[in-house]
Amino acid sequence: MPPEPRSREELVTFLGDLHKEFRAHGHKWENNTLDDFLEALAAWVHDSPSAYGNAGEQIPPDGDWTFMARALQAATIYE
Repeated sequence: MPPEPRSREELVTFLGDLHKEFRAHGHKWENNTLDDFLEALAAWVHDSPSAYGNAGEQIPPDGDWTFMARALQAATIYE
């Protein structure tokens, strides 16, 4: 489960950590080009109600920082 940032600052930290992960291990990511990453991000956001439902959760109605972190994390592996 990805971290659950509750503020802009925590989201910035999460994104910085994700960037460090990419620099160290990006070659292992399923979506390791910007093109593939953005395509996967769009696909995951589109399909996110199902992803949340499969986890026994409801998607936040207005989105939140956690939703964004989950979307970005999912884009590293989402097909």
